[in-house]
Amino acid sequence: MAGPQSRRKAQTWRWPRRAFATPSAARPRAHPSGRGGFNSDRPLGADGHDFEPVVPALRLPARLAVRFVFPHAPLRPVTINMGMAMRAWFDIVELGGRRQDEAGIRASQALLEALVARECERGIAAQRIVLAGFSQGGAIALQTGLRHPRRLAGVMALSTWLPLADTLAAEREAANADVPIFMAHGRDDEMVGIERARQSRDALATLGYPVEWHEYPMGHAVCPQEIEAIGAWLARIL
Repeated sequence: MAGPQSRRKAQTWRWPRRAFATPSAARPRAHPSGRGGFNSDRPLGADGHDFEPVVPALRLPARLAVRFVFPHAPLRPVTINMGMAMRAWFDIVELGGRRQDEAGIRASQALLEALVARECERGIAAQRIVLAGFSQGGAIALQTGLRHPRRLAGVMALSTWLPLADTLAAEREAANADVPIFMAHGRDDEMVGIERARQSRDALATLGYPVEWHEYPMGHAVCPQEIEAIGAWLARIL
């Protein structure tokens, strides 16, 4: 596990915090077609369009022929949002993660499993699919990828944590026991504390997962150095 250790403040790209999306955002969007698959989930309140500007910045080789699929989280009441509906993969009852919405997490796991199955039906081999996400989306990528019965190319979890960690040892699938995992986090993250992320990293390492870990001097955001590292990681595993 390694990553940049610079304390210099990074330039960051903050995720939009839209609580509502237009009805036209009801279906996943793809960009562009290819042999590889990259399924990405985003943070609380954002929708499937918010990762699209990152794609060209990854500078992936054309030979990889990667197709990006950006699903939308369902609209659901969120407790910390005063119960108002917003796009979220599961409810957040309180910050800090002491109480988790297990039913919501597992429901979103089923949604992502269905999306992976759809991509496989379209001819994408499971071993060329990467599950990725930021914040809540990263949690669902970990939840799904480590329990998926077919070998995946990798799991990317940005500014997030390991959900339902106590159940992973019993539920993990042998097919992905050594799946490559990319994790990155901001040291000044005000939404998901860096210590929580480090604990998640250590829990994964204890179970034998190969985790590539990066830390950056930023908050709950993505920075150019991180995007560069993501591009290099994807080019290696796809």
